[in-house]
Amino acid sequence: MLLGRTAGGLFWMFRYLERTENTARLLEAGWHMALTRDAEDSNEWQSIVTTAGMAAAYDAKYDEYNPTNVINFLLRDRDNPSCVMATIGLARSNARQVRTALSSEVWEATNECWIAFKQALARPVTERTLHDTLTLIRNRISMVRGALHGTMLRNDIFAFSRLGTFVERADNTARILDVKYYVLLPSAAFVGSRMDNAQWEVILRSVSAERSYRWLHAGDTNPRGITEFLVLDARMPRSIAFCIGQIQHYLGQLRQEYGTEAESHTLIERLADQVLTRDIEAIFQIGLHEFLNDVIRDNQTLARQIEQDFRFYG
Repeated sequence: MLLGRTAGGLFWMFRYLERTENTARLLEAGWHMALTRDAEDSNEWQSIVTTAGMAAAYDAKYDEYNPTNVINFLLRDRDNPSCVMATIGLARSNARQVRTALSSEVWEATNECWIAFKQALARPVTERTLHDTLTLIRNRISMVRGALHGTMLRNDIFAFSRLGTFVERADNTARILDVKYYVLLPSAAFVGSRMDNAQWEVILRSVSAERSYRWLHAGDTNPRGITEFLVLDARMPRSIAFCIGQIQHYLGQLRQEYGTEAESHTLIERLADQVLTRDIEAIFQIGLHEFLNDVIRDNQTLARQIEQDFRFYG
C-alpha cells in the first residue's frame, strides 16, 4: 500500500494542477462574456471571482471589480493564496515531495510549467496580453497531463493522481454552471436573448466543449441542452457525470488493489446515485442551483473522506 503522505502528495499535486487550469479557463470565459456587453459592466468580472471562491479575499483588497484588478488578482497577486502562481507553486511543491513516485517526464514537465509561469507572470498582465498568457497556462498544464498518461504505470500512484484531477474538475464544472445561472444574467428578461445565448456559448468554450456540443446538437444552442450536456453527458470529459464515473473507477481500482472497502466508496456510490439516476427534467424540478450546491457539498465531503480513508496526513 502506498504511504499516506505520498498518496496525499499525488492527490493534491493534481488537484492544484487542475485548479490552476480551471482558474485560467474561468478567467477566459469571463473575459469573453465581458466582450458581449454593450456597455461597461463589472458583473462578469465580479462573477469570475465569486465562482472561483475568492470574493472575500478580493473585497478585502479592492473596492471595485475591473479587468486589470481581477486579471492580476487571479493570476499573480501575492495576497491571493489561490491565484495561478500560488497554485502552480503548490503543485510543484507536492511534486517535489513525491518525486520518487513520478516518472522523470512528469516531474520535468511540472517544473518547466512552474518556470514558464514565473516568467510569464513576472509583470502585470493586461487585457491585451491576457489571451497569450492563458493559452500558455493551458498548454503547459496539458504537457504535464500528457506526460502522466504517456509514462506512468496504471497503479495506485496513477489512481490517486487521477482522483485529485476529477474531484477538482467536478467542483469546477458545477461552480461554473451555478454562477452562470444565478449571477451572470443581469435580469430574467435576458433569458433566451442574444446576450444570454452568447454567454452560454462562452461557458461551453471555457470547458473545451463548444465543438463537441455542436456535433451532438447540430448547432442548437440553448441553456437546457447545454446544462444537460455539462451535467449528465458521460462522454464529455469535463461533465459532472464523467468526473463522477472516473472517481468511481479509480476508487474501485484502489479497493481491488488494497482489498479494503472504505467510507469513500460508499460516498461515491451515493453521489453517483444522486447525479446519474436523474434526467435533466428531474434536476430542474429540484432546482438547478439547489442540485449543483448539493453536488459541490457532497464532492467536498467525498474529498475529505478520501484523505481520511487513505491517511494522507498520517
